[in-house]
Amino acid sequence: MLETLPQRELARWAIENAERFIEYIDIDNEDFKYSIIQSSREILFRRINNEVNDYHLRQAGFLANTLAKKSVNDISKCSARVFAQAISTGHMRGHAIVSSDYAVKVKNLISDCDASSRERDIQIEIASKYLKIQKS
Repeated sequence: MLETLPQRELARWAIENAERFIEYIDIDNEDFKYSIIQSSREILFRRINNEVNDYHLRQAGFLANTLAKKSVNDISKCSARVFAQAISTGHMRGHAIVSSDYAVKVKNLISDCDASSRERDIQIEIASKYLKIQKS
């Protein structure tokens, strides 16, 4: 399903999916956390709109990865990777799958075994919305 999405829609899907995991990111500094998220997200959307080049997006991806490096626990680290990989989807499609896999890992860390199946269903539901947008 994700292979059929154009790059822009795939990046939008990845960031929408990743935003569901921001609450689990803990770097012991909420202001710094949200400044990284806001800055990285802004660069991703500027890339989607062809306002910045891949270099700027890669820098935003490195910045977003700071969240994982500064995370205080495994749930936070995996959640930060969901976000950082979503940012990187703006320049390379393969990061979308990595982001979604980290999302499943987070669900497995915080929930029961059925959580990963439910997570994939949510991801498919979000992707279906972008497929409908593409077809209209």
